[in-house]
Amino acid sequence: MLRRLALPAATWLMLSLPALAETVSDFRLPNGLEVVVIEDHRAPVVTHMVWYRVGAADEPPGHSGIAHFLEHLMFKGTDELAAGEFSATVEAQGGDDNAFTSWDYTAYFQRVAADRLDLMMKMEADRMRDLEMTEEDVRTERQVVLEERSQRIDSDPGSIFSEQSRAAAYLNHPYGIPIIGWRHEIEQLDREDAFSFYRTYYAPNNAILVVAGDVDPAEVRRMAEAHYGPLQPSANLPERLRPQEPPQLSERRLTFTDPRVAQPYVSRSYLAPARQSGAQEKAAALTILAELLGGSPTTSLLARELQFGERPRAVWAQAWYNGGALDSGSFGLAVVPVPGVPLDEAEEAMDAVVARFLEEGPDPEDFERIKIQLGAQDIYSRDNVDGLARRYGAALTTGLTVEDVKAWPDVLQAVTPEDVMAAAREVFDRRRAVTGWLMQADEETSQ
Repeated sequence: MLRRLALPAATWLMLSLPALAETVSDFRLPNGLEVVVIEDHRAPVVTHMVWYRVGAADEPPGHSGIAHFLEHLMFKGTDELAAGEFSATVEAQGGDDNAFTSWDYTAYFQRVAADRLDLMMKMEADRMRDLEMTEEDVRTERQVVLEERSQRIDSDPGSIFSEQSRAAAYLNHPYGIPIIGWRHEIEQLDREDAFSFYRTYYAPNNAILVVAGDVDPAEVRRMAEAHYGPLQPSANLPERLRPQEPPQLSERRLTFTDPRVAQPYVSRSYLAPARQSGAQEKAAALTILAELLGGSPTTSLLARELQFGERPRAVWAQAWYNGGALDSGSFGLAVVPVPGVPLDEAEEAMDAVVARFLEEGPDPEDFERIKIQLGAQDIYSRDNVDGLARRYGAALTTGLTVEDVKAWPDVLQAVTPEDVMAAAREVFDRRRAVTGWLMQADEETSQ
């Protein structure tokens, strides 16, 4: 009886907490720049981010890696700043800055004292339209990117395996191309490639400004109008159309062997629906499905069955869902077997857990517990203004709206076990899956 009472009590506790909903406002400048302001007045700091609606999936054929390459070059000079002066200025103000590239977006950010926001806007607006780079800059950064690929991908069997698996997952869509690019294409990128990409996509009407922290929305608007407002929009911004996937009719399987592999494992990735503006229910159901199957290393279904069952066959098991993409999401499973358990047996055990779930459905207590945990995680995450800024920027560059982001916690809480089962039956289609084995070179393959 005590166990039955614990969950409703926990639910009451979560619902009794203050909503802690962030104060978010948004507006658009006449030149097309979208601005989102997230107020948090607990500390006199601010995060300033500029997101561009362009990423690795928008690159011209044969120029893989150009979005990430340009991200590097954006830290060179402008007509007002010398090479390296941007980051040096941020550091001199006691702040830090960086950038990152995904398949769907490229973002630049600074974290500084709130009274330095005006300076950040001035510098970021400058490099939005007035970037300068020399041939030497291009040669140097191209070599930096190649070294980055060597260290992060080519020298790591797990990264190579993941790259090959993703390439196999997409028959036609550029999501199968690595963000950093293929080495032979990176080697050919030049100054004109970088400038062409920059002039096409780096414009106020292709950007979102997100400001989070100790700010007044009226002041943010005033500064944005002063610094970003005069920038001219791109008159020939291309429509964001990518090659789409044809119907996938056959599962793909691959093995990758390497003597450097320390721990073999089996993984499977399915194509899955992404979050859709105004219709996030299916993505919410997939989020809870992933948590039920493999979100926790101790309490999830895969962990209980494969790691802590009567005959443990895994040292680690996981399920995940990534729905934060413009065109297509993914749902994945992975199992690292205990020593002595071959990969074919690990895969069979993983499949048996999924099959049993499809037959029996979620345990009611597990289902309720996970919804409570997701609600609590959302509340705690609002303490991090950097995380909030990223949440809104990533959403708006992948087709969602401010209202979608605000509604997401409620959409998650509205999911029913029937919704989860419907999503599971749809996503677990082996015709739209890639199953891979990462192995040491001396292992035998029985696929």
